[in-house]
Amino acid sequence: MNPIDLPPLHRAAVLVLLGALALGGAAGCSPAAESAPRSAQARESPPAGTRTATSTATDVGWVQLMTPMNQQAVKLLTLAAERAAEPRVRDFAVRLRAGQEAELIRLRALLTRMGLPATDVHAGHDMPGMVTVRDLEAARAAEGSAFDRLVLAQIRDHLQQSAQVSRSEITSGGRADARELAAALVTARETSLAELERLPGAVRALG
Repeated sequence: MNPIDLPPLHRAAVLVLLGALALGGAAGCSPAAESAPRSAQARESPPAGTRTATSTATDVGWVQLMTPMNQQAVKLLTLAAERAAEPRVRDFAVRLRAGQEAELIRLRALLTRMGLPATDVHAGHDMPGMVTVRDLEAARAAEGSAFDRLVLAQIRDHLQQSAQVSRSEITSGGRADARELAAALVTARETSLAELERLPGAVRALG
């Protein structure tokens, strides 16, 4: 079946349509994720008279996953910017948060152009690379160097997984604007990962 003819995305579709993601435990969403809103179709429905690109299911899956991934990462980075024990970790968190927020603006604009809802279709799902409610609770309970290590490990996972998902969009996506944004995200993540691994405490946190 051609990706563009697929029904609304669910857990298996996200993992298949984004290619060989090897997301380490592709358990992905819980059974509650077996269906997504009907508005999240593979084809967009642009306003009359508007000329837009055609969205494939890969484009839909990517933008609907990347948006909440960034949203959740921003929450953790906000905590890190306020509470990290190491000044360099705080500075990194501030700058990375600004970058993730700037990406969110572009991701939300892409959702709008594709005619997709702004709602998080992965809410409550344990997706690889997603900062979960439990992760945030653990971060709030941690202090000092333990907090820094927890943040570094979680942010590295977020950066690695979102870069991997975005590479699949670059190779398999149908929209030029989505592929362009995915390429920008990959470049930003590669830079951030290199910096993260040089931060104090990174060796102990990341193993």
